[in-house]
Amino acid sequence: MKGIIIGSSGLVGKELLHQLCDNPAFDAITILVRRPSGIKHPKVKEVVIDFEHLDNYKEHIKGDVVFSCLGTTRSQSPDLKTYYKIDYEYPVKIAWIATENKVKQFHIISAVGAKEKSSNSYLKVKGETEVNISVIKFDSTHFYRPSILIGKRKEPRTMEQIGVAAMKVVNPFLFGGAKKYRSIAAADVAKAMIAQSLKHLEGTFYYESDKIQEIADQL
Repeated sequence: MKGIIIGSSGLVGKELLHQLCDNPAFDAITILVRRPSGIKHPKVKEVVIDFEHLDNYKEHIKGDVVFSCLGTTRSQSPDLKTYYKIDYEYPVKIAWIATENKVKQFHIISAVGAKEKSSNSYLKVKGETEVNISVIKFDSTHFYRPSILIGKRKEPRTMEQIGVAAMKVVNPFLFGGAKKYRSIAAADVAKAMIAQSLKHLEGTFYYESDKIQEIADQL
């Protein structure tokens, strides 16, 4: 299989790239990046692109599956226009290009609580992204809604670190419907994404943190 990753420098994206390189089911991986990453691997083709002109790179969005791990926070991108582009415009545009190129699967990182009509701007944008990608005709579309992600980032996020520490205490007390709010390792999210891509499913699928963890634990 050939995979395309958008957002390979992020917490989940890095894990995804590492795992795909080790997975014999994938023999080619294209990563679309803003700037050179320095990654060297026989399976990996790195393409430096301008996300403002995605139509110029259509030839590189070809393969069996697209993994979209793009995302930012309001603290990282305080300008609402920039934030909206990264979390909504770019993933949706890439999805349309991918379906034009007959890509069969689209997998994207969303967030727990994503809802188009949410009063929370972050969850609202994630919800809008889900809605607009869900109408694009892939063989299968997969939305992953993790809670707080556990992993080592290049640039520490203070509030996220506090949240991770707090969730270590809270996780054991989250049962039933509240299990979806349990924190989860970025490596497990990546593991679940790859596992679902190898099943060649048909339809639209949504995975909360607890379901993602369940899939990862079965591997």
